[in-house]
Amino acid sequence: MKLIIQKASARWRGGTKGGTRAMSTESGALKEAVFSLGIPFTKNSGTNPAELIAAAHAASFSLALSKELGLAGSASGDIFITATVALEHLAAGWTIMNIHLNVIARLPKVTQSEFIDATVRARTGCLVSRLLRANVSMNAKLEP
Repeated sequence: MKLIIQKASARWRGGTKGGTRAMSTESGALKEAVFSLGIPFTKNSGTNPAELIAAAHAASFSLALSKELGLAGSASGDIFITATVALEHLAAGWTIMNIHLNVIARLPKVTQSEFIDATVRARTGCLVSRLLRANVSMNAKLEP
């Protein structure tokens, strides 16, 4: 069995209010990127954990879908995925309640049924979908 380790780091300096926060990834894609609490209804600078989870989910799902389409011999085209994270304030604090994937694709050689089958397999096989315990819903649209 292969084991791959990926790392990211975050640093918070100062107090809960007004401190500075930055994160970096081992790959260098993020280097001292500013992040905030990400609490709704507040003005924050930088990204936040919920937004990063949405980005990771959109990216991971796009990889899973392109793999599924490639296995079916129809990987050529254009796919656009938006992941929307919904947060709710519970007694324990802000909680991600669900994530919705919106998938729009232009794949000239793919039928609607082939596309839907590939998206369902991708949702099952997606690394981030398997990780998250939140409800993951999805819309998928194949455009002409």
